[in-house]
Amino acid sequence: MPALEKVKYRSVPVRDLFLEMKNLSELMIDLAYSAALFNDRELAEEVMELENRVDTLDYLLEMTIMIAARDAHDAEALAGVSAAASAADKISDAAADIAAIVTQNIGVHPIVSQVFEKVEERLMQAKVSSDSSLVGRRVGDLDLAARMGVDIIAVRRDKDWIINPQKIEKIQSEDVLIVRGVQSGIGEFKELAEKKLQRRGD
Repeated sequence: MPALEKVKYRSVPVRDLFLEMKNLSELMIDLAYSAALFNDRELAEEVMELENRVDTLDYLLEMTIMIAARDAHDAEALAGVSAAASAADKISDAAADIAAIVTQNIGVHPIVSQVFEKVEERLMQAKVSSDSSLVGRRVGDLDLAARMGVDIIAVRRDKDWIINPQKIEKIQSEDVLIVRGVQSGIGEFKELAEKKLQRRGD
């Protein structure tokens, strides 16, 4: 079990903390199921990292709520937010339990894996190489859906996450991209991001 991270309070709006928890927990469910069904250790490890992030956000949110509640009326108004955040945290914990099927080498029944081999859409992560042709390009300019049948659904930049990045978002070196798409497309994209494949036309 990893050592608990010491969390130092910083002033962040409750709404921002809750929305990030909600978005990350939803992403974790998708990543965890893909990791388990396709025995993808990279995705499973991302889920475990995200669980730590959601736990930190939950702790910050609880501290913020305690500071914001000046009287019984405030406490009553914020109780719903606390309950919703707790639910998001439980979802993230459940996603981590699913990912543990991979990280602990438990595995799923071979029949389940065979069935899901026929699923067209999958999730995959790729770390952008410093000399990849993707560096500095806007997400919208890549036209990935038409060219490869894939979409970038999230970006991890250092410890920050960008969920459903805007078309104007520029890809940076060392970004970890979470991509959804057809098997052939995500494989091609991974090679492109990791500089194993030159972008067509370059």
